[in-house]
Amino acid sequence: MSDHASSPALLDVDRVVKTYTRGGLLARERIRAVDDVSFQLEAGRPEIFSIIGESGSGKSTLAKMILRIETATAGSLRFQGEDLARVQGRAAALRFMAQVQPIFQNPFEAFNPLKTLDHYLFMTARRFNGAADDDAARQQADTALVQVGLSLAEVRGRYPHELSGGQLQRVAVARALIPKPKLIVADEPVSMVDASLRTAIVNLFKTLRDTLGITIVYITHDLATAYYISDRLIIMQRGKVVEGGDARTVLDNPQHPYARSLKEAVLLPDTLTPA
Repeated sequence: MSDHASSPALLDVDRVVKTYTRGGLLARERIRAVDDVSFQLEAGRPEIFSIIGESGSGKSTLAKMILRIETATAGSLRFQGEDLARVQGRAAALRFMAQVQPIFQNPFEAFNPLKTLDHYLFMTARRFNGAADDDAARQQADTALVQVGLSLAEVRGRYPHELSGGQLQRVAVARALIPKPKLIVADEPVSMVDASLRTAIVNLFKTLRDTLGITIVYITHDLATAYYISDRLIIMQRGKVVEGGDARTVLDNPQHPYARSLKEAVLLPDTLTPA
C-alpha cells in the first residue's frame, strides 16, 4: 500500500458501490451493479491492472465511475489524492480528462463517420495539450500516431470506414496518447478486433506501460489476453470482487469457484505465454 502522506495513490478506489433502481413504482428493485469494491494503483509504478468478468459483472460500470461517466452511490474514488466527486467545472474536468483517457470497445462508434480522423486528433491536441496552431497540432498528432505504429500521412483526410478495425483502434489509442495521460481506461478494447490483431493491440498496451510509463486499467472478459499482459488483476462476479492479486498467481491457480470456472472455460494458449 502506498504512503498517502508522502505520495497519494495514482488511483484509489475505496469501498465503491453503484446501485441502480429498475422497475415501476409498484415493483421497484435496487440492483447493486458494483458492490464494495476497493483497489489501489500506485503512483510512479506503471502497470496493467485488469478487471475481469462476464457480462453483468459490474466491470464496465466500475470503468465508467473511474472515467466520471457515472458517479458512485457510496464509497470514494480518488485520482492523485483528489476525490472525483469534487471535480467540478469545465476547467477541472478538462484537467482530469487530460490525465485519464478512455479507449472504448468499438472503434467505429468512437468516431463520427462523417468527420475525418485527423479532425479528432487535431481537436484533442488543441483542447487538452495547448496546441497553439495547425503545425503544433499536426506535430502532436503525428508523434502519437508513430507511437502506435501509424503516421499522420497514413490517416490524413481519411474517414473511419476507410480503415480496418485494428487500424482504427490504433487511432483511438493515439488520440488518447496526445494529452500525455497518466492513466488509460480500456474497456474491452480488443473484443471488436479480429483475433489475428488482438495480440498486436495488447502488445501495444505493454509498450505504452514500458516506454511511456502509462498505467492501464484493462477491462475484459478475455482471460487469454489478460493472462498475457496483466501485472495485477481482480475478478468480478455480480458486482463483487471474488479474487485478486498478482495476475500469474491468480490465473495459474485460481482459488474461488467462479474464477476456476472462468479458467476452465478458456484454454490459455501457449502462443500467449507471457514474456
